[in-house]
Amino acid sequence: MIRTLLLSALVAGALSCGLPTYLPHLPRVVGGEDVRPNSWPWQVSLQYLSKDQWRHTCGGSLVAQNWVLTAAHCISSSRTYRVMLGRHSLSTEESGSLAVAVSKLVVHEDWNPNKLSKGNDIAMLKLAKPVSLSDKIQLGCLPRAGSILPNNYACYVTGWGRLQTNGALPDILQQGQLLVVDYATCSSPDWWGSSVKTNMICAGGDGVLSSCNGDSGGPLNCQADNGQWEVHGVVSFGSSLGCNYYHKPSVFTRVSNYIDWINSVMANN
Repeated sequence: MIRTLLLSALVAGALSCGLPTYLPHLPRVVGGEDVRPNSWPWQVSLQYLSKDQWRHTCGGSLVAQNWVLTAAHCISSSRTYRVMLGRHSLSTEESGSLAVAVSKLVVHEDWNPNKLSKGNDIAMLKLAKPVSLSDKIQLGCLPRAGSILPNNYACYVTGWGRLQTNGALPDILQQGQLLVVDYATCSSPDWWGSSVKTNMICAGGDGVLSSCNGDSGGPLNCQADNGQWEVHGVVSFGSSLGCNYYHKPSVFTRVSNYIDWINSVMANN
């Protein structure tokens, strides 16, 4: 009986992430669009204080009740940060949303801002207090360590980034379907070449849809066979030629390469 209860608790714990109360609308056509409110409840807006105002700078994913996963290039030690959770519209005070101060910044020790193509563009933000989970604020699942998504696997990038190169910043959280481009293809000379490493994921490259400025640090959400959504990528970089450039897919830090690092940061801080 005790073993049965323990097994039930483990199963419940395993299913406590990546299952939104409000299921996302997933159209078959590829194109950015407003999300269904609170359908990506681990998505956060990372904001910094500027002249007594909070400004959105990057996305992030709530992966524990007091930890957010984001990109290293989003972080400056000279800034004061907070994260906004449970938001749909950034300009609207919404019931159930929370603004929580960031108490600690942990950037990957091998991150080099002058060598973006080396990778390791990953950081963890410790919140000043653990947040209570709700129908609007939930945890994103982490993928199995070392897992590699197959070519053309359909995932969704989410964020408040620009709608197009030099375009407007949306007020409503956006989503867009991106198909994974495997490493062999993405690292070929007419794609990203040697700029892409095995610690990254490429997705998109159709010349229509991609991540853009302001999406950095946010998740690449990919659904597992059991229905749970996993954060397989952290938005890292795109082409200097433009956000939606053909054969220059969005490049993400591959989260499955950093599971040990993520767990170590949470355990030791």
